Amino acid sequence: MNNKEILKIANEAYPKIRDYYGSGKRGFPPIEIHRNIFARLSGEPEMEGDDPAEAEYDRKSNKMFLYSDYINKVEDIIRGIIHEYVHFLQSESWMKRYYKMGYTYDNHPYEVDAKKSEENWKKFV
Repeated sequence: MNNKEILKIANEAYPKIRDYYGSGKRGFPPIEIHRNIFARLSGEPEMEGDDPAEAEYDRKSNKMFLYSDYINKVEDIIRGIIHEYVHFLQSESWMKRYYKMGYTYDNHPYEVDAKKSEENWKKFV
């Protein structure tokens, strides 16, 4: 999918997702599209790497990012937005605290919650 297609789908689904999950304390994070996390972080459009992330929420900038290299269908877009929006709503201090307690990405309660929330993706098509 190209960026224009991804953005069109995101713009249709995101308001529904915000309405369903509610608002956070920082206003709604905007969505940006980049090829991949490495291209975004490096500023080099052709940068490659080994992280197949479809989406990311950055608390510092309060932005969500969709990565077009790993988005192949509508489901990927909506799941990515839901997952990252759930992170936006979660406590930053508890996110860190759970990792310090020994949780890993696979069993971290916030990751488990965000992953489970993705199952609602059909509600936002």
